[in-house]
Amino acid sequence: MANRLFQGVIHQMKDAIDRPFGVIDENFTVIASSELGRIGETVAAFSVPLNDVYVNDGFTYRSLGSTQGANYVAFVEGDDMLAAKYASVLAVSFANIKYYYDEKYDRGNFIKNIILDNILPGDIYLKARELYFNSDVSRTVILIRAIDTHDVSVYDVIQNLFPDKSKDFVININETDIAIVKETKGEIDSKTIEKLASTVADTISGEFYVHVVIGIGSTVGNLKDLARSFKEAQAALEVGKVFDTEKTIISYDNLGIARLIYQLPTTLCETFLKEVFKRGSIESLDQETLFTIQRFFENNLNVSETSRKLFVHRNTLVYRLEKIKKITGLDLREFDHAIIFKIALMVNKYLKSNPIKY
Repeated sequence: MANRLFQGVIHQMKDAIDRPFGVIDENFTVIASSELGRIGETVAAFSVPLNDVYVNDGFTYRSLGSTQGANYVAFVEGDDMLAAKYASVLAVSFANIKYYYDEKYDRGNFIKNIILDNILPGDIYLKARELYFNSDVSRTVILIRAIDTHDVSVYDVIQNLFPDKSKDFVININETDIAIVKETKGEIDSKTIEKLASTVADTISGEFYVHVVIGIGSTVGNLKDLARSFKEAQAALEVGKVFDTEKTIISYDNLGIARLIYQLPTTLCETFLKEVFKRGSIESLDQETLFTIQRFFENNLNVSETSRKLFVHRNTLVYRLEKIKKITGLDLREFDHAIIFKIALMVNKYLKSNPIKY
C-alpha cells in the first residue's frame, strides 16, 4: 500500500525535480522511484540520522521517521546542497501523506468507525478487503470505564496487555472510556473473557489506583455486528450502575431481567408499582424489613435457612413476613408473589436512579 501511495506522489512531483529520486523501505529496497526500472533494487545497508541528511555513493538520503513500524527513507541523486534540500522536502511530503493515509485507513481507526457507527454497513466489507482484514472472525467488545478521568498511560498499559495488534484492538473512546475489540475464537468463552476483564481491572487498579468498571458485550461473528456488541457493553455499564453497584465486571449476557426493566418507560414502571402495592407503598417498608426481604430472596425463600443467617428465631421471621403481607398484600412464601415483589423492588430501584426514559 505504501509503495503505491509514494509512487503517486512521485508521479506528481517528477516534473518539478530534475534528477532521480524515490523511497526505500526498512529492507533498503527501492519501493518507489521516478525511474521505474529501479523499483525492486536493493541498496547497501547504512544508518540514516533521524533528523539529518546522509550522503552515500552519489545519493542524498533523509529518513521519514517511523511510520506504522516501518522506517522509510527518501533519496535523491546528488551530494550537493540542492540534493539535501530536495531530500528534506521529499521526506516531509512523504511522511505527511503517509500519516494522513494511515489516519484514514489504518485498521484501528477502521474498527473505531465500525463500533461508533461512523461507517455505512455497505462500506464495511469493502474497507475490510482493502485492508486485508478478516471479516468473519468472532470478536467481543470489552468497554472499560474509569470512575475518575483516566490518565493517558492507562491506555498504554492496556495496549501492552494486548500485544497482537493484528487481532486485538485497543481504542480510546473518550476521557473515561477505552474499548477493547478482542478476537474470541477457539477456546475463548464468556468465562475466559470475564477472567481477562478482571485481570485488566486488577492491573489498572494495582498500577494507577484507578477504579474501573467493565462492561462486556455479546460475542459477534462478523464486523458489522461489532457496533451492536459495543452498544451492549455500554448498556451493561449503565444497567450495572443501577442494579449491580458492587460489581466491577458486568456482562450483557448475564443482565437477565434487569436488562428488560432498564428498557421500560418510567411511566409504565410507575403504573406497575401502583398496581402491585395497592394496599401500601413500598416506601412504607423500613430498612430492617427490606434487609429481611433481601436475605429471604438470597436463601431461595427458605424460612429456616434465612432465620439462621439473620440470627433470629424462626417465628420472628414468620412474624416479619406476615407483617409484609399485611402491608403489601404479597406473601413472600408463595413463589408467584415472591417473583412479583422481587421485580417490584428492582423497578423501584430503577426509578430512584433517575433514568431519562419517557
